[in-house]
Amino acid sequence: MYAVIRTGGRQYRAEVGATIDVEKLPFAVGDTVNLDEVLLVADGGKATVGTPLVKGASVTATVVDQYRDRKQFVFKYTPKKRYRRLKGHRQHYTRLHIEAINPA
Repeated sequence: MYAVIRTGGRQYRAEVGATIDVEKLPFAVGDTVNLDEVLLVADGGKATVGTPLVKGASVTATVVDQYRDRKQFVFKYTPKKRYRRLKGHRQHYTRLHIEAINPA
């Protein structure tokens, strides 16, 4: 059984026992999170597709870690003009362990 959930403007495939990394959620490590934006629930050969969400479906997950990704560098350069800019960015992520998928 798996579900497709939406959080942080992105879609993720969630299976029981799997660990997924999503954009930062405001929860502490060890908290239980209930994700209500379920787009699809599939069990074997049977799939329930929402329009746009599956009514009554949810995914329960536990926060495993709050961390920052490795630094991404953005370098701007204009030749012959002495223009150089170097910026760095580190995205914040939340690691979730999927505990249960609750179909409608």
